[in-house]
Amino acid sequence: MAINESQIEEIVKQVLLNVSGTTKVKNENKAIGIFEDIEEAIDAAKIAQKKIKKMSMEQREKIITRIREKTRENAKIMSEMAVEETGMGRVDHKILKHLLVADKTPGTEDITTTAWSGDNGLTLIEMGAFGVIGGITPSTNPSCTVLCNSIGMIAGGNTVVFNPHPGAVKVSNYAVTLVNEASVECGGPENIACSVTKPTLDSGKILMTHKDIALLAVTGGPGVVTAALKSGKRALGAGAGNPPVVVDETADLQSAAKHIVDGATFDNNLPCIAEKEVVAVESIVEELKYHMINNGCYELKGSDIDKLVNTVLINNNGIIGLNRDCVGKDAKVILKKLGIEVDDSIRCIIFDADEDHILVLEELMMPILGIVKVENVDEAIKLAVRYEHGNRHSAHMHSKNIDNLTKYGREIDTAIFVKNAPSYSALGFNGEGYCTFTIASRTGEGLTSGKTFTKSRRCVLSDGLSIR
Repeated sequence: MAINESQIEEIVKQVLLNVSGTTKVKNENKAIGIFEDIEEAIDAAKIAQKKIKKMSMEQREKIITRIREKTRENAKIMSEMAVEETGMGRVDHKILKHLLVADKTPGTEDITTTAWSGDNGLTLIEMGAFGVIGGITPSTNPSCTVLCNSIGMIAGGNTVVFNPHPGAVKVSNYAVTLVNEASVECGGPENIACSVTKPTLDSGKILMTHKDIALLAVTGGPGVVTAALKSGKRALGAGAGNPPVVVDETADLQSAAKHIVDGATFDNNLPCIAEKEVVAVESIVEELKYHMINNGCYELKGSDIDKLVNTVLINNNGIIGLNRDCVGKDAKVILKKLGIEVDDSIRCIIFDADEDHILVLEELMMPILGIVKVENVDEAIKLAVRYEHGNRHSAHMHSKNIDNLTKYGREIDTAIFVKNAPSYSALGFNGEGYCTFTIASRTGEGLTSGKTFTKSRRCVLSDGLSIR
């Protein structure tokens, strides 16, 4: 089931009513776990990890429960802080993302034991802590990534040191403080999550190479993920995506149009899983666009498409990059830069694109969808694989043909494959399954959770404890 704007408004109203008494003053308490120097942060996390490692699973779960409560209580504050600090996204959608983290991030229930018992005794596979984890977090989902990762890492008996994106350090460190407040309020140690006041490339390099960092969890662009993979440490790499959505001639076009627009405009297309371009069979393109326009899309034509390219992209000495003034902005804001005035009902910009169009090839993180026409589904799948760039991240399809869905899933080979639903259903939002904001596509772990942040330990007892 897709969520519409009226549902979002109602949920947000209820959230504001529930938390209005607890979110009047932000940053009222002393920041806990925030250090001037990354080395000091690592030392503090190392001390805290020795304590949390000895905690029972019940004690860890109490801390996690309190993190969930504080996330709900501060959802509005962190959402407002994120939009104010980064200039990206929508407050109402970010509130929903925080609630998703609070409600659907796995805790200690994700840490399980496997056992074999037989004539030769008992063997256990247990999931043990890595120790101190180094975390790199993005500006697109800053506090959500901190909170989601912290819950999973703590569940596994770890502590974490974050090097947040410099453009989102305030809201990221606010979330770090909440994690530590939750621990202290439940009788746990300070500094189970740590960060720095001024994250830099140098502090990130120290984190990636420090002898006391046992695992790296990196959520960001291809550059930082590649650096982590070259560090010599075990690393979880959640890199970029450019998720294509394929629509074939068997799709329910009215439903497909709504789902595509809902997914592509959620938090103004900042989620890395969001639909970034559409590849559709030519026979249904016009009807698909008709329904997309009825769901809040504005279609650009002719020279306005060229204006869009020149507005959202910057050519810096031959290197094409995104115009940061457009990333995560409302569609009406981007259209205004083109001299086009629209009202708030317009959520997304669409246009017909040839298969080599730059706005199809580039991951924009804006509510913009180029629509590429193809003759048949086989051509659509071939192009979609090309547009995904081998990131193995996310892909989407609308079809009633099981064979087409199966073929696409095999060919695209992504960590996430959403069929006949908005992209955000992959995160558990109006979909089944747990929530995560670190999708380790580069390194193959996929959607991370508590068990991802543990190492497998085999314990063998010979000729004993088998009572069959």
